[in-house]
Amino acid sequence: MTQTPELPLREAAPVPAPVPGRRRPHRAWSVAAVTFLTLIGAAGFASLPGLLIEPLHAEFHWSRGTIGFAVSVNLALYGLTAPFAAALMDRFGIRRVVAVALTVIAVGAGLTVFMTTSLQLVLYWGVLVGLGSGSMALAFAATVTGRWFTARRGLVTGILTAAGASGQLIFLPALSWIVERYDWRPAAVTVALAALAVVPLVWLLLRDHPADVGVAPYGAAEFVPKPPPQRGAARRALRALVSAARTGPFWLLAGTFAICGATTNGLVKTHFVPAAHDHGMPMTAAASLLAVIGIFDIAGTIASGWFTDRFHTRRLLATYYGLRGLSLMFLPLLLSDTVHPPMVFFIVFYGLDWVATVPPTLALCREHYGDDAAIVFGWVLAAHQVGAALIAFLGGLARDAFGTYNPVWYASGALCAVAALMALVIRQGRAGAGEGRALAG
Repeated sequence: MTQTPELPLREAAPVPAPVPGRRRPHRAWSVAAVTFLTLIGAAGFASLPGLLIEPLHAEFHWSRGTIGFAVSVNLALYGLTAPFAAALMDRFGIRRVVAVALTVIAVGAGLTVFMTTSLQLVLYWGVLVGLGSGSMALAFAATVTGRWFTARRGLVTGILTAAGASGQLIFLPALSWIVERYDWRPAAVTVALAALAVVPLVWLLLRDHPADVGVAPYGAAEFVPKPPPQRGAARRALRALVSAARTGPFWLLAGTFAICGATTNGLVKTHFVPAAHDHGMPMTAAASLLAVIGIFDIAGTIASGWFTDRFHTRRLLATYYGLRGLSLMFLPLLLSDTVHPPMVFFIVFYGLDWVATVPPTLALCREHYGDDAAIVFGWVLAAHQVGAALIAFLGGLARDAFGTYNPVWYASGALCAVAALMALVIRQGRAGAGEGRALAG
């Protein structure tokens, strides 16, 4: 009888034991979440150019080629800034670079409200927003995944890439409604405030390196000390370019990604809304279709990241570009004044393929260029944006010259076929596809 009180005490003693065993989510996932939200906020400004072509043409009587030139400057600087931004993040830290970039975006978008000449459009939207957005480019996602993740890099890259589509999904319908109901100026102010609102989030929650919070990268067996700040950001970016330019895979990756940019940001994001409007479709309906592309882009990009961890990256790229080219060839037959089932099918199909090319392209950069992968990917991204800039400008010129976008759709479809062939001849990197499959396990 004297032992009976002891039994419940002995049974109760182990109860707190599971508490130390509870595994909190690795800090890398919270950093990835903040990065995702940051990219969503920054995506608002990228949703606006396609909605401004017709309002600016109507108000200022600028040609579509002139407006397209400002957009092309934005896209080109977006790409050319990316490799230097990756090096600046190594020098000053991710938080500082991203916070300053978002502020520059907000200033540039806000100043467009007061512009009266096309030169100001080029300066505010092209130069300021282009420089700011370039510092927030996919090189930002590459730097975060490279520092914080050893396992699941492909999956996380896909998720972060989908952030742009998520921002498009959130902002496009709202911005198109503002433009149609009120004016383009309130839409520009909305974009500026959205970019500015993300700055405190970045400063308070984002961290530069796992060592800052005393953890190893996700999936790493050992703790990784934080490297010292890398001085000479511009020299390092240029040195990485010179070294990579001596290799064949760099030019193939840059070429395929230039076509990727031409057929997404340069063509569809910039010219789909005015092209649909040419056929009598209301602007809000066309913008909503672009937003639907954003929904399926999220699924397609995350799935592509999962595939990249498991399958041969070159074959994935060739498949993506081939299917994209086929869809663009059919688009001129589908445009009309109403949203009909074949158009919805195109939107879903194209959305799944929109930036599915990013995870395998980044994986190939890692395989070939190791520690410089984020900077080299920045240069590959520069090619992506140069391709986008050319088509944004040439698409506007084609519309002015021919009165239709059809030649641009067909030419872009043919370019995708070339990209598919280029992807197939990229040689395997030293890391190999097997590494991704091993990490996925």
